[in-house]
Amino acid sequence: MTALTRWIRRNLVIIAGIGTLAYLILPNVVVLVFSFNKPNGRFNYEWQRFSTDAWTDPCGVADLCGSLSLSLKIAVWATIGSTVLGTMIAFALARYRFRARPAVNSLIFLPMAMPEVVMAASLATLFLNMGVDFGFWTILIAHIMFCLSFVVTAVKARVMSMDPRLEQAAQDLYASPAQTFLRVTLPIAAPGIAAGALLSFALSFDDFIITNFNAGSTVTFPMFVWGSAQRGTPVQINVIGTAMFAVAVLCVLVGQLAGARRKRS
Repeated sequence: MTALTRWIRRNLVIIAGIGTLAYLILPNVVVLVFSFNKPNGRFNYEWQRFSTDAWTDPCGVADLCGSLSLSLKIAVWATIGSTVLGTMIAFALARYRFRARPAVNSLIFLPMAMPEVVMAASLATLFLNMGVDFGFWTILIAHIMFCLSFVVTAVKARVMSMDPRLEQAAQDLYASPAQTFLRVTLPIAAPGIAAGALLSFALSFDDFIITNFNAGSTVTFPMFVWGSAQRGTPVQINVIGTAMFAVAVLCVLVGQLAGARRKRS
């Protein structure tokens, strides 16, 4: 066995991890590189020459920033709605015993296990039968419904791992139920709530299938990208994608630094 073979065997896990990470990041690198491209035609698929025009004018394409702001607005409201409802459901499922609890637990996982196209068609049929006009509100309701399961799962896992003796100790120290919840329970559950909220925001902002079925004439950013890809993808889409990726990486780094600081203190 050669020295190279022994080294590969010793570091196989690290090599596989680096390869997987590179495979995941490569599309984002391509998007970043082509955000500085100046294509000759409508399609931004071949490198032509370096240019910063798209970065200096990210809203230079009609309706791009309008669809982006709409997606951000829907994602924010869907995150708030699903986080509030999901947190209450998670506490109810983790802390209380009631007759329908097993059925509710099963129903919570259905949106995650069900193909998106099935849920999208079901919601569209429901809205049609109710005579609801498709648009902002139908998209928001649909996003809250499929984000709810992810919030419940994240928060419930955190709540079930909590030590009940901490709350009992607060009550022994004459803390009221509201004080116990705000100063003991909520801070401990906060990481799970934050994880569910961030996941909801990412899922809502990125969703295309459910949105496409329930949007009507409303155009969100994923729908704009899909529509423009048939006519010619503008470079500004790469700029927006790069900016969103940078924000996501920044949020992860801030979270890691905050966690490391808490461990040191």
